[in-house]
Amino acid sequence: QVRLVESGGGLVQPGGSLRLSCVASGFIFGWFDMRGYRQAPGKERELVASIGKDGDNTFYADFVKDRFRISRDNAKNLVYLQMNSLKPEDTALYFCNAAGIRGPGSWGQGTQVTVSS
Repeated sequence: QVRLVESGGGLVQPGGSLRLSCVASGFIFGWFDMRGYRQAPGKERELVASIGKDGDNTFYADFVKDRFRISRDNAKNLVYLQMNSLKPEDTALYFCNAAGIRGPGSWGQGTQVTVSS
């Protein structure tokens, strides 16, 4: 059974940092690219970053480029999103997802990030 659990969100002031984690189970983690998404209230879910199976191919949306860094630990089935220089517009529910995996469990509950002074 596929399961993704995100953690690490919270309330942070503008300019601050957070490190999100996503632990995966129920599939062979090292076989899949992993993606980070976010969804702000009233907006559609959007892709934030992605990382290849071996961690050597990354993509960042323009709105987080040079501020966020995605990484993974295949031995621990973990993917991380280091978020620096946070802005109020980064406020959203953040999710991880394995590229190509659909169905029950393919989306976790997400972790809330709120950037506010």
